[in-house]
Amino acid sequence: MQTKSPCALALASALSLLIAIPADLGAVPQAAGQRAGEISRVIPAANIERGSKTFTAAPKSVVDWQDLVNTQVNGRARVALEDGSVLNVGSESSLRVEKHDSGAQQTQLDLTYGKLRSQAMKIARPDGKFEVRTPAGIAGVVGTDFYVGYDNGVMNVIAFEGIVRVCNLAGVCVLVKAGQTISLRNNDNSGPLAPTQASLDVLVEAANATKIEGAEPGLLRTAGPVGGHPGMVMGIVLGVVAAVPIAIIPTFTRSSSKPPTQVNVPPLKPVTGPTSGCLPGNPAC
Repeated sequence: MQTKSPCALALASALSLLIAIPADLGAVPQAAGQRAGEISRVIPAANIERGSKTFTAAPKSVVDWQDLVNTQVNGRARVALEDGSVLNVGSESSLRVEKHDSGAQQTQLDLTYGKLRSQAMKIARPDGKFEVRTPAGIAGVVGTDFYVGYDNGVMNVIAFEGIVRVCNLAGVCVLVKAGQTISLRNNDNSGPLAPTQASLDVLVEAANATKIEGAEPGLLRTAGPVGGHPGMVMGIVLGVVAAVPIAIIPTFTRSSSKPPTQVNVPPLKPVTGPTSGCLPGNPAC
């Protein structure tokens, strides 16, 4: 009777173990390399860093999880995320798309420095979240239009539409409503101050800093006095991309001798879905 060699027996045992292991245990969880969206517009140039590689961004360039979108002086980029959210990255900015799981509605963006304006789709899942993180704090929303800037250790947040929940790194949070602004500083654990009404200059600067040519979020000025801004009517454009209709909210006093210029713009397309979501500081999350 022939006996099998020790090497043959060892090889057979190894093959048996490989066959017995379920295939899903060997699967590597997706993170880097998982698609988050794509570049929809760039002016005049921007770069995408993916691991050790850097390449020039162009329309239709894929943006994956953990990709870093960098812009230089006068450079800007628009990123269309898989769930329909839109990101306008201003000049001299660095934004990492840490993750964007459109099915689970889990989005985390890390703004290392620079300026970002986001129009986030509404969160339908109770455990969903959309967060922009900086070294000074976190801005979390359940579907709104807002701006985040970070420079020299200061984080500035402006709500153009809806409500933004802003938290410092100690987990102390405040709500910022449409038209309001708030600032956080690095290593300040005393708690955010109450938000204040954003001035016209602040709103215009934030809108222009993240504007990309074509139907853009921004501010319109026309005839008619407004509060502390005589001879001016302010309207916040709530759309972000040309494909989304925009709405203008005019404000003026009845005592105006000259009526404001009429602007015929289709209303903002409503985004359906419940507004509950998991926001920073929520102990249930």
